[in-house]
Amino acid sequence: MTPWLYIVGLGEDGLEGLSPAARTLVTSAQVLIGGERHLAMVPEDGRERLTWTTPLCDLIEGIAARRGQRVCVLATGDPMDFGIGVTLARRIPAVEMTVIPAPSAFSLACARLGWARAGVECVTLHGRPLELLHPAIQPEARILALSDGAETPAKVAALLTARDYGDSRLSVLEHMGGAKERLVEGLARDWNETGIADFNTLAIDCVAGAQAAHLPRGPGLPDTAFQHDGNMTKREVRAVTLAALAPAPGQYLWDVGAGCGSVAIEWMRSHPRNRASAMERQAERIALMAGNAAALGVPNLDIRHGQAPEALDGLAPPDAIFLGGGLSAPGLIGRLWDALKPGGRLVANAVTLEGEQVLTGFHTQNESEMIRIAISRTHALGLYTGWRTLMPVTQLRAVKP
Repeated sequence: MTPWLYIVGLGEDGLEGLSPAARTLVTSAQVLIGGERHLAMVPEDGRERLTWTTPLCDLIEGIAARRGQRVCVLATGDPMDFGIGVTLARRIPAVEMTVIPAPSAFSLACARLGWARAGVECVTLHGRPLELLHPAIQPEARILALSDGAETPAKVAALLTARDYGDSRLSVLEHMGGAKERLVEGLARDWNETGIADFNTLAIDCVAGAQAAHLPRGPGLPDTAFQHDGNMTKREVRAVTLAALAPAPGQYLWDVGAGCGSVAIEWMRSHPRNRASAMERQAERIALMAGNAAALGVPNLDIRHGQAPEALDGLAPPDAIFLGGGLSAPGLIGRLWDALKPGGRLVANAVTLEGEQVLTGFHTQNESEMIRIAISRTHALGLYTGWRTLMPVTQLRAVKP
């Protein structure tokens, strides 16, 4: 099919910076779409013009309805780098689109700072929770973030300082590639800059202080990283559980009987595109889970207050399921197995004999593996040190054919 939707990236120099091919797409379009700033770059000539709406999905459907017309969307920088091109590609087949990117804010920032693009983590805070930054904050990490506005650098500086990353260096890059380009730099703990432009990109060179908590993306965060009521999947068992769940980029987890959400949260931290729905029947634990999700950088965790199987209604089929509570519910493990995608992983933990009986019953009827996890930790015995054994955990692992 001949492309009818053109997505053209613009830099600070506007139409002047476009290639002849890109300019032709803009001038030949029957419909122009963009923000007010972008549309103002194109002289009025009677063509239909549309600006972005709230919710955005309304305009996306309006664009799809104009198939057959020549439609040009004006965007900032690279439309496929956290831009409108990504959203449109979910609705419009790629063969129907022509995308011409301008240099992205990330590539321009790397050029200005002398950073290797491959060694930088790129995130967007535009219209998104600031907490999404947490997983990227690691010792010696370099981060580029699209700001949500003039206040973003100050908010990030406060977040870094609170995590004992106050010696991290912040660089605010404004209007890159234009006549008003400016670079503002400083340490997070000393940040008091004002007059920051609304349109800016933030660079963070992370420096961890002596008291900074190390919160890696690998499985097995310290138990102290979570608020909990004592009932949670402990660090060592959680690491083994996540290894069995085997998270892969973009995959979706059901965490049934989620407690404080530790398994679902670590699943989502393992890759920015991972998703999870966590089900818990106790209201007090729901509050703990929400606080943990925000503090550990996955505020988009889908938290469901309810009891399985009712809480599962309406959810998309998962790539993996963790059953950490509710094993005694009649028929629950069978329903979870039925809901799992082909090739998906089911992992269930039990600490009681009754729970073990359920797992053993499933094991005898389905190809699966069962292991016993026994953990001991040292603790003080007066002037000496001894071992304290945690409750052993029986774990079932199964991969759906």
